[in-house]
Amino acid sequence: MDLEGQIKILIDNAPADEITPQIVEAIAPVLIQLAHQLQHEEYYILQTLDHGWLLTTLSNRAKPEVEKNVIYAFPTLKDAADFDSQSASDPQVMALPVPVTHILFQMLAIDNVNSLVFFDTPGNLASGTEVRRGDLQKLVQAQLKQAPPATQSYPSNLPPDIA
Repeated sequence: MDLEGQIKILIDNAPADEITPQIVEAIAPVLIQLAHQLQHEEYYILQTLDHGWLLTTLSNRAKPEVEKNVIYAFPTLKDAADFDSQSASDPQVMALPVPVTHILFQMLAIDNVNSLVFFDTPGNLASGTEVRRGDLQKLVQAQLKQAPPATQSYPSNLPPDIA
């Protein structure tokens, strides 16, 4: 599915209130811009049976007390399965395809995630593209400031139910 179709689904599935669909439409250029920097229109995300995304906590080798939580996005089902054979064999964890704009949009709502790492080359899990949540939030806030007045009621903070 192309990126514009993905955005349409996000807008169509937004809560039917006065503002959320307008906010999704307003931030669509940011989601599309970031998605264009990646190589796939959908990625596989490791998920639990209740569709919770699997977080990986990374520690800094020099400073083990410094940690960050990441979600990995894989180009193929095989890459997702190969990444973590323990999780892949766990019947409570499965890899499902998710449109790239939906992944980026969901990241805005997951407070305990610091970054998404997108692996673009099948079979190569050594090199990925990191998208930091803070950077995405800054881009979204800047985009909302440029949006029509109806969407500017949340310029510094997104509504809690945006995703």
